[in-house]
Amino acid sequence: MASIRITNDLYKNVKTSAKSESYSVSEQIEFLARVEKTALDNPDLPINFIKELLISKELDKTQAEPYIFDD
Repeated sequence: MASIRITNDLYKNVKTSAKSESYSVSEQIEFLARVEKTALDNPDLPINFIKELLISKELDKTQAEPYIFDD
């Protein structure tokens, strides 16, 4: 694991959002970095769409129900 330096203000903000989303501070920073990278790679996508997409990728797939097309 690498060390990084961030400001106290950024740490406090990340800590608050991490707590509300049930992440550790490290996990929240990783998540935000993935959101940023995805947003930079896909500037046409809305940020909330990117966030929800990344969250959905982390969900337990065994709880999902398959969609059945009607004929």
